[in-house]
Amino acid sequence: MPRLVNGPFDDPGLFVPFSFENRAILFDLGDISTLSPRDILKITHIFVTHTHMDHFTGFDTLLRLLLGRDKKIFLFGPKGIHENVRGKLAGYTWNLVERFPASLDIVVTEVLENQRTTTEYRCKDKFAPTNTSIQNNITIDSPILSEPALEVYAQVLDHGIPVLGFSLRQRLQVNIIKEAVESLGLEIGPWLKELKNAVYNALPNDSNTNPQHHTSYTDDPDFKDRPFEFESNKTKKTFQLKELTNTITTLTPGQEITYIADCAFTPENTRKITKLAKNTHHLYIEAAFSDADKSLALDKHHLTTKQAGEIAATTNTKELTIFHFSPRYNGTENTMHQEAKAAWLNK
Repeated sequence: MPRLVNGPFDDPGLFVPFSFENRAILFDLGDISTLSPRDILKITHIFVTHTHMDHFTGFDTLLRLLLGRDKKIFLFGPKGIHENVRGKLAGYTWNLVERFPASLDIVVTEVLENQRTTTEYRCKDKFAPTNTSIQNNITIDSPILSEPALEVYAQVLDHGIPVLGFSLRQRLQVNIIKEAVESLGLEIGPWLKELKNAVYNALPNDSNTNPQHHTSYTDDPDFKDRPFEFESNKTKKTFQLKELTNTITTLTPGQEITYIADCAFTPENTRKITKLAKNTHHLYIEAAFSDADKSLALDKHHLTTKQAGEIAATTNTKELTIFHFSPRYNGTENTMHQEAKAAWLNK
């Protein structure tokens, strides 16, 4: 289950773990000291809205924990993210890292309206930038991350500086039935991710939002007689993909999570957020100020509780979570939530 990294008055961040995969995605990289080292080590992809300190100071914590490990991290951010990462890395001396038996790789992608620039920073190379690639004339509506099970989309918003809003969209979720796995004499392990990817790759393209019982899918020729091999230290078995899918998995509707942090209440921002988050299942959106202080919110390029609720109403979201409150409202967070909820449900 997705969860905010900190309380509503602290640094923003959303931690999204994936069952049976030992993997997680993180939105924003502020103070992550509340995450356990075990959780941080699960992170494979980080999506940074912008690099104000409260959204990016956790980079050092992440770097300290991962240094010397065989790990690849993919980091996406707005205009200037490469300069920010290089600045972080330049703050340390790397004269001994070539001796490490394992190498940390950080793959950074700058997301603009019509361009994406990706560069690798490898520990074994003392984090010198390498393998830069540029995608030009690319639409912002295309996913910035695309995998068999999920896609991530972005929009460039205005916070006085360019910031990013993100939406994570899952295909039909392939859920593992743990008891069924054990009843076959198999083990819970990384092979389940391989099974999930095999199922996703065999599912029809229209399986994003119209779930049926998976037996109807496994009658498809793509499933029939396709082998799937399970192997561990203890055993090696070969199954039909159809047989294994019908026995140890269920399919449920995919979920969509949208994360919006720090942006002004402007018509253009509202249009972009509505487009990004249309019919999202859960909208996480900042609400730094009470509606009584909307002039202050406007001056600081933030949203109020009412404005966040109004945007939520335009997206038709099923769940709303507001966060990133100004410290001036300490002790009145219930009122903040009530203001947002009223605007969301009564517009």
